[in-house]
Amino acid sequence: MAFDGITVSCMTKELDNKITGGRIVKISQPEPDELLITLKNGGNSFRLLISADASLPLIYLTESNKPSPATAPAFCMLLRKHIGNAEIVSVSQPSLERIIRIEAKHLDEMGDIRRKTLIIELMGKHSNIIFTDENNMILDSIKHISQMVSSVREVLPGRDYFPVNTKGKSDPMTVDREGFKDILSGRSEPVSSALPHAFTGFSIVTGEELSLRAGIDSELCACELKEEEYDRLYEALESLRGAIKKGAYSPCIYYKEDIPIEFSSFPLSIYKDMECRNHDSISDVLEIYYREKAFYTRMRQKSSDLRKLLMMLIERASKKYDLQSKQMKDTDKMDRYKIWGELINTYGYSVSPGSSSMEAVNYYTGESITIPLDKDIPVLENAKKYFDRYGKLKRTREALTSRLKETSEELEHLLSIQACVDMAQNEEDLSDIKEEMAESGYINKSRLKGKNGKKQKHTSSKPIHYLSSDGYHMYVGKNNFQNDDITFNLATGNDLWFHSKKFPGSHVIVKTDGKTMDLIPDRVFEEAASLAAYYSKGSGQAKVEIDYIEKKHVKKPAGAKPGFVVYYTNYSLSATPDISNLRLL
Repeated sequence: MAFDGITVSCMTKELDNKITGGRIVKISQPEPDELLITLKNGGNSFRLLISADASLPLIYLTESNKPSPATAPAFCMLLRKHIGNAEIVSVSQPSLERIIRIEAKHLDEMGDIRRKTLIIELMGKHSNIIFTDENNMILDSIKHISQMVSSVREVLPGRDYFPVNTKGKSDPMTVDREGFKDILSGRSEPVSSALPHAFTGFSIVTGEELSLRAGIDSELCACELKEEEYDRLYEALESLRGAIKKGAYSPCIYYKEDIPIEFSSFPLSIYKDMECRNHDSISDVLEIYYREKAFYTRMRQKSSDLRKLLMMLIERASKKYDLQSKQMKDTDKMDRYKIWGELINTYGYSVSPGSSSMEAVNYYTGESITIPLDKDIPVLENAKKYFDRYGKLKRTREALTSRLKETSEELEHLLSIQACVDMAQNEEDLSDIKEEMAESGYINKSRLKGKNGKKQKHTSSKPIHYLSSDGYHMYVGKNNFQNDDITFNLATGNDLWFHSKKFPGSHVIVKTDGKTMDLIPDRVFEEAASLAAYYSKGSGQAKVEIDYIEKKHVKKPAGAKPGFVVYYTNYSLSATPDISNLRLL
């Protein structure tokens, strides 16, 4: 969700509860458009991060610290002078605007009490941090906006402060039923966009959510709604603003395949099919969401070359496999040519020269068949012609049998590497994958060398480690090297081995401490199977079929590619890719 007015409202409530009455003890400016304020209140310390970055304006409480420049910027020095030891009087938000006002009181040089306000405007490219006195005059701002930049609103020392014009938007916290209907009935755009365009503090996600709660198609034109649809939409709005007035927030992050998709201050029905992780504060939500989002974005960027290469290799192997399969299918007719040759040798003496076909009884099946003949050659030479075709197709089949197997194994290997790239959690994981691809000949080993031309020191990452509900240790390989390692080095005879039957994915090992399968609780099998389903290409499906067996029955053929194993007796079960009950160690 965008950092909209509802998120700002949730943040305002959190800040008011935690820092109002507290005292500012330190102010720093780690970045040109960012403040880090340390406060103490009731024996607790808080760090408040405020960013007016045009691409990502933020404000939240954090435990992390940031290094400050050796020389503090002028804006930071001014804040230290005026409110360096000030007490926070209040934290407020005007209506549902994306503005937070932090009012502080302090003693001036004469010992008189003065009040100053730090105004945080979280409005995309217009974001700013503005410092005003008790007369609403701007003392300074982290970004100076002159008349050359904006002829409507200057933000400069000595100017009076007034908020950004919200372009005639209405206040959703005070609008009544009739006013709500009048506003929407005059808008010729879909309901999902009409709501954020007509009311302050709403985002497109809020528009989609209110439409769903009201049972209205969000793509319907707002001006074409029926009377009862306006009523249902207004009731959905009343329910939402009632929760806002009560401060009944429920900060959460929505995930799809462990990737953060959206955050919110309240539950979103539009994402009911995604995993929802609740948090105690909106600060935690924002810090975790943007950290994880940045991580996945960074990992996608770092792995983009690998992904492109794998897509090309998989496409090439798939085409090769399809071509070989077609050629293999063409060899199915070789036995027919052999039989035709035999029948011509047996019955061809009675066929008239120059005939284009002959009738004969297939002594293998007892059926009468028609055999095509080349009339330009003697009848019996047709037999040699068919035997030659048979021999050629037989040799082709023998060659294709091994080639088709090799291509199938190569395709399976590439798909398994692709699954490993999707699971990569850090640069060490990607390094393991590059090492495997280099050993398999997919990339040049020189690409693994550093700038000095020497091979970079390779540090293998560790497998993922979980603890089951019953206290059993479970290990998941993040790449094919790890799959081999946990299966043939970490696991012992009676340990359990799990893997997706149809999809490329991780090996999962359950350490059983020597116990036999009949002594292991059923829940362990279910949770381990869920791990194997979750860390496979089938993780997006509702159910995934999983094979499992004791490790001692899993073998690795000589010369097989990393991660490739064989087993001949196994059990199977269907598992859901849900690992929420497992504890990551």
